[in-house]
Amino acid sequence: MGIFLLLGVYASHAQGVSSLSHSDEWPLIYLVDSEPQDTIPANDRSSAIQQQTDTIIVDQGIDTVGVKKVEFKPDPKKAIIMSAIFPGLGQIYNRKYWKLPILYGGFVGLSYAISWNNRYYQDYFHAYKDIMDDDPETNSWHDFLRYGQDPETVDTAWLKDVLRRGKNYYRRYRDLSIIGTVALYAIGIMDAYVDAQLFDFEITPDLSMRVEPAVIQKNSNYTANAFGFHCSFNF
Repeated sequence: MGIFLLLGVYASHAQGVSSLSHSDEWPLIYLVDSEPQDTIPANDRSSAIQQQTDTIIVDQGIDTVGVKKVEFKPDPKKAIIMSAIFPGLGQIYNRKYWKLPILYGGFVGLSYAISWNNRYYQDYFHAYKDIMDDDPETNSWHDFLRYGQDPETVDTAWLKDVLRRGKNYYRRYRDLSIIGTVALYAIGIMDAYVDAQLFDFEITPDLSMRVEPAVIQKNSNYTANAFGFHCSFNF
């Protein structure tokens, strides 16, 4: 009888353990089965990740190129060479376009002065040459006579002096105009060189000049107050 009781207790205990193990197993199986399945194939997933990675790399490359900026800095030697080849090219290279009207306006004015003075010089020169050779066939000096004046009765000594002074006058100003043209050409070259050298030179407010009126007080009873200008430089 005691043996049967022991077997019954052991059997009931085993059944309880078995029921507990079954009750714990089903929720675990349910959790495993309820896990979401990956519906994207392995090949498509790897290609999508690769495509996303490539897109990020391309976008980063575009941003890097867009930020990079080259600062312009003219070369003084190149500015001299370009300005020597043709006036104004050095100013264009330095991006100082506002100087071109000044430079070319000076060349136009000087060229007109050379042409105008040379034309009158040639007229006076040929007239003076004709009146000095005593050849009746060469009479271009008649054009310089006043209206109604007879070439036979004109004072030739006075006319020779007038023609000589006119010839020298226009030759002088023609030569000065040529010298001015050469000087303007050299100034254009030097200006291009200086602009290229000082292109990134910063003028701060500390570098300035101030001119203002001033009164100089008298230092004795025999002198009066003086008025003038006071000039100061700040560095």
